[in-house]
Amino acid sequence: MKGLAVVSLSGGMDSCVTAAIARSEGFELALLHGDYGQRTEARERRAFQEIAQHLGVPPARLLVVDFGGLRAIGGSALTDPSIALPEGNLERPGIPASYVPFRNAHLLSACVSWAEVLGAEAVFVGFVEEDSSGYPDCREAFLKGFEATANLGTRPETRIALKAPLIHLRKAEIVRRGLQLGAPLHLSWSCYQSGDLACGRCDSCLLRLRGFQEAGATDPIPYALG
Repeated sequence: MKGLAVVSLSGGMDSCVTAAIARSEGFELALLHGDYGQRTEARERRAFQEIAQHLGVPPARLLVVDFGGLRAIGGSALTDPSIALPEGNLERPGIPASYVPFRNAHLLSACVSWAEVLGAEAVFVGFVEEDSSGYPDCREAFLKGFEATANLGTRPETRIALKAPLIHLRKAEIVRRGLQLGAPLHLSWSCYQSGDLACGRCDSCLLRLRGFQEAGATDPIPYALG
């Protein structure tokens, strides 16, 4: 058995599969969830809690961090109600309105801080670079740069590996990997817009639905357009 890993678990499909991968590699899990004022935070937190329970992670190794500063900063359709969330378009060029400026740096900082306190060996994140919405803070180059920074800024004896096992996978491959590992995809939630029935129209829903379709599987969560 390996040691402990902190997993950044939003409650979405990618982070759900990432947690399952970390467990399959022999790590004990500690799960961190970030509340940054996103539209569907209540539903995402429910997914976080249900996935954690399914994976058998004890309450002492669950942490919800309030990133209220990101809500105050705004600049994203996920955190600022005055910015409309556009209809999904997987061919749209540029950075989408759902990008939360530098969000993943905040999440990684909290994960690394907690990992150092817990004596964890690794931090796992569900970043996807090649088949995603194009967020700049989901790129492998960013993650490697942050890993170097984290190990410079922690105790000399602290060595934390930042792992993103999905970063070069397509969504269909992520779905297949999750199914192979028995990841609780039915408990995950990816919709940017709704916490009741997934809208099926935002970028996140479209990416997820395309992944299931290309994997030849049925998405187990409920959709308004289904």
